[in-house]
Amino acid sequence: MATVTERERGKATHPDLRSYGQVNVDILKILGPPGKGWWFLFGLASAGVGLLFFSWGNQIINGIGLSGLNSPVGWGVYITTFVFWVGIAHSGTLISAILYLFRAKWRQSIYRAAEAMTVFAVMTAGLFPLIHLGRAWHAYWLFPYPNERMLWPNFRSPLVWDVFAVSTYFTVSSLFFFLGLIPDIAAARDHAPQGGFRHRFYTLLSFGWRGTDRQWHHFGHAYLYLAALATPLVLSVHSVVSWDFAMSIVPGWHATIFAPYFVAGAIFSGVAMVITLMVPLRKAFGLQNYLTTKHFDAMAKLCLVTGLIVFYAYLTEFFMAWYSGEEVERTTFWNRLFGNYWWASWIMLTCNGIIPILLWFKRVRHSIAALFVISIFINIGMWFERFTIIVVSLSHEYMPFAWGTYRPSLTEMGILVGSFSWFFFWFLLFIRLLPPVAIQEIKEVLPTPTRRTSHESGGSRAHAEVPG
Repeated sequence: MATVTERERGKATHPDLRSYGQVNVDILKILGPPGKGWWFLFGLASAGVGLLFFSWGNQIINGIGLSGLNSPVGWGVYITTFVFWVGIAHSGTLISAILYLFRAKWRQSIYRAAEAMTVFAVMTAGLFPLIHLGRAWHAYWLFPYPNERMLWPNFRSPLVWDVFAVSTYFTVSSLFFFLGLIPDIAAARDHAPQGGFRHRFYTLLSFGWRGTDRQWHHFGHAYLYLAALATPLVLSVHSVVSWDFAMSIVPGWHATIFAPYFVAGAIFSGVAMVITLMVPLRKAFGLQNYLTTKHFDAMAKLCLVTGLIVFYAYLTEFFMAWYSGEEVERTTFWNRLFGNYWWASWIMLTCNGIIPILLWFKRVRHSIAALFVISIFINIGMWFERFTIIVVSLSHEYMPFAWGTYRPSLTEMGILVGSFSWFFFWFLLFIRLLPPVAIQEIKEVLPTPTRRTSHESGGSRAHAEVPG
């Protein structure tokens, strides 16, 4: 028999050799006073948020003409970025809900950050319909409520379906995210100094959680029901977003493949964003024992599968355009590869179809640095995918006299950069206020200690004897 502390002298620590008390210490230390690195990143994010609202305010004052939108390209960077962020939000529900129902234990270290990413990504996506509207103060005209204007939205329009789909997704995802946090907020409450701001803050958010059998019973049922409710949203929400395009007659859009193609692309980009976020988090806070190569290998495999689906959809689109014999459709896809926006299409194909092939190799999947770089390329490619679909098709429709060229303006670029800053602003606040790794579910995969010999106050390491 050897104690955990004796084993740690001989080799690197592994999660299955850690006590429940040490899990609390390792995760809750993230909530401590922020260092210079965090303040630097938070300062950059705050400056980017300032750029977002400055650019948006300037557009409101001087008009939508500050953007590069024109006829025929009425959708540009704004709608491209809206679709991109809605897609990013999908992996959180996939990892937290669907993998929970399938009892995939590797999700337990990453699902909390993925759920937070979902909420913040939807918050970011929700800005862009307002920004694209131009006169944001008239947004209430879009909502179906009794009014004296006798102006009602067209319920047969997929743009109206978007409102219901995205708002429902945000509501369910937020509830699911907060419900899973309650036991860990209670742990943070018990760890925080009595009478301080954090203790009062966590006491308010924990809703009197004490970890009784009755509370765990109700918690388990509520979490299961919300997981079951959230699961169909993974398929429905981005399918509805894809119908914004597929329900039209624009060449390159009117295709039945769009719903599964968009859902696969959303999961592809979302999982890549989880990798992008978790790699720095793992390094900055020393979470190597909880975010192991096993977790990154599983995420890389999920990226590989969905990436192959997306690349297959690309090839199918080109094949069907050729096989259909429809001249306008053929011209549209030829224009994607060799027209004015050839660079966007080739960035899309390279980042989403060629670079992910490296994930077939185990050495690449087990290299954290390689996965981080690949995940960034994937998200660049997925943004350009949406840009290619929207801009190329609109700029080159049926009538040659209506063809035009769209060039994003500085205002649009400022809002694009600001949207990423807005997302990271909230994520940086999240990792300092709430546990970014699920404490209680990490404990579920630890072996039960055979005997505890001592337990230090304040939730520190509980020395346990283990076989061997």
